[in-house]
Formats: sequence, structure tokens, C-alpha cells
Amino acid sequence: MSVNLITPEGLALLQKELDFLWRIERPEITQKVTWAAGLGDRSENADYQFNKQKLRAIDRRVRHLRKRLELLRPVPYSPSQEGKIYFGAWVRLSDEEENSLYFRIVGADEIAHHKDYASINSPIAKACLGKEVDDEVIVRTELLEKQWFIDEIHYGVPDEIRAELEAPLQSSEAQ
Repeated sequence: MSVNLITPEGLALLQKELDFLWRIERPEITQKVTWAAGLGDRSENADYQFNKQKLRAIDRRVRHLRKRLELLRPVPYSPSQEGKIYFGAWVRLSDEEENSLYFRIVGADEIAHHKDYASINSPIAKACLGKEVDDEVIVRTELLEKQWFIDEIHYGVPDEIRAELEAPLQSSEAQ
């Protein structure tokens, strides 16, 4: 499976982050660097050093996002997915000890800020693909093998993701 898959919501969040960095964060930091540079000796100017470093980090992230956004392929929801686990599905698993695990199968670019997301390339996602409710899955990693049962499958944008899409990005999220 391609590593360039992304949900439409994930794509929108990355585009929003790029826009925030380029139109808001970078101009603010550039202005601070210019101001700090005007204070004199740059080698001992903490404001200049700090903001110059921050500007480099923003530029790295902008370059990364631009390159990734060119390659990413959004996978929209299709009604034919209902009842089976495919890309974008929310899945609830349980084991014999009644432990529960709840996650969404997404692209690798989406997992950074979401503890309940699993990359399509992860062992748990691979084990679940194509399965249905009440199916058994065996998740194998280098260290262990674990049996799970599929309790729930659903598609759609969760409320917390919808809120992120609708709310303006904060600078702390952009870093």
C-alpha cells in the first residue's frame, strides 16, 4: 500500500498548517529577526539567535509540507466501505481480558498529533484491513503476537477532528 495516502481531513489540516506557517507565523518571526538584527551585535543577541533559529525551523517545515502535499493522495470515504475495515475507518478491538483499543487507520503524515491514530503501515492496521465486525485479528510484531476481536467499525469525521478543521491553528500546534 502506498505511503502517500491521507484522509481528506488530514490533507486539510496539513494545508491549514502550511497556510498558517507561511502567512502568519513566518512574517511575525521575520519581523522579530529584523528588529533584533537592528539592535547591534548579532553574535550575542539572544532575541536574534532564538528567532533566527525559529525562522529556520519554520522554513524547514514549510519545505517539508510543500513537498509532501505534492505527493499525498487523499482517499475519500465511499459507502461501499461500510461493514469492512479500510483506510479511514475507526475501529474498536477487544481481547479476551476485556481490554479495548480504539483507533483510526490513516496515512503516516496524520499520526503525529493524534494518539488514537494508527498508520496504514502499522502491524495493527495491516492485520485489520478487509475484516468485519466479530472477525478475529492476530497482530504480529517483532516482540509479540496478540489476538483481538473486532467490535466496531465506523467511518466519518470525529468531533475533535472537525473542531481542529474549523478552529484556527495555534502557533504551538504548527511547530
